[in-house]
Amino acid sequence: MTLILPTYQGELETYAPAGTPLVPRAPKVPLTRTAFAAAHVVSDPMLDHTPWVGRPAVDWDATLQFREGLWDQGLGLAEAMDTAQRGMGVDWDTALELIQRTMAAARVHSLSPRVACGAGTDHADPESLRSADDILAAYEHQAQAIEEAGGQLILMASRAFTAINAGPDVYHNVYRALIDGSSEPVILHWLGDMFDPALKGYWGSNEIETASDFVLSLISENPAKVDGIKISLLDQAHEETFRARLPEGVRLYTGDDFNYADLIAGDGKHYSHALLGIFAAIAPAASQALEALAENDMEKYHALLAPTVPLSREIFKAPTRFYKAGIAFLAWLNQAQSHFVMPAGFQSSRGVCHYAQVFRLADQAGLLLSPDEATARMKTLLKLYGIEQ
Repeated sequence: MTLILPTYQGELETYAPAGTPLVPRAPKVPLTRTAFAAAHVVSDPMLDHTPWVGRPAVDWDATLQFREGLWDQGLGLAEAMDTAQRGMGVDWDTALELIQRTMAAARVHSLSPRVACGAGTDHADPESLRSADDILAAYEHQAQAIEEAGGQLILMASRAFTAINAGPDVYHNVYRALIDGSSEPVILHWLGDMFDPALKGYWGSNEIETASDFVLSLISENPAKVDGIKISLLDQAHEETFRARLPEGVRLYTGDDFNYADLIAGDGKHYSHALLGIFAAIAPAASQALEALAENDMEKYHALLAPTVPLSREIFKAPTRFYKAGIAFLAWLNQAQSHFVMPAGFQSSRGVCHYAQVFRLADQAGLLLSPDEATARMKTLLKLYGIEQ
């Protein structure tokens, strides 16, 4: 089954899917890396609402089924993060309902999956967050709700700090109280401004080494209450240097959607765990590669993950913050949802040439699980853009 796809050169080409689809399954052995996939939210296009105003319309059944599919493959879940369009179409009330529903589903899942949930400050009016006490109170509001639902805390990066040009003392006061006051060890989150331009200068410095020194000092004050830190800076060398300086027992969760394969494999002495949006889109390859890693089959590990890296780099290309569209697009192609509609109409953040390239690269990575159905859906999208087949 062939189709006509646009290229970045403004041309049309005939393309025939030829990849061998991976079959999703549970790992056969315990994994040696902790792996959280950050999942998106599935919209309900049939509910009457205005997409750019108010709470999003969510298809809760499809949203939870997608998460169960990740759990069935042995992956953990990072819930209500930026992949779920927090602050970009999904508000805190919706995120909290999502967390509560997800935790209820996780409790009855046969594999007892790990779930960590994003706590931030996005429920509060930004104008009301003018001091360390204001920001701390906002975080604590969400953290309490997440812990009551049974979720592990991920302390998401908050725009409130950079909005007031907070210095290191403000970050220290807020994070020290949150870490020490949590019921279980937390995961910190360092999200670079390529993911959210409003976070430039996080940790009180524009210098990455200065910021790194601050965070490492913060962790070292009470490492027993820090499970790990997710770093999303798309800088492999920095991550490798940073993780070597972490206190023993504190994990580095890579958020590097460009270099995850090498970072997870490690350098023989240190390695990264995973908290990645791309893992939601490449779950069969990710799960089976981590299984191969656990079996010390490095050839198979790289054979499975290497073809996913060009796909991930396409999905996360600049402007990186629009990557969520590629995640939802692949979910649609793979029949995890019946439509390609996102909260706030976010599917319009990328163009048809991008989606065509994602289609090609997903096929080549064995991630079009039903190539004929994916091709039929791609033809529907192309026709909407005036590309007749």
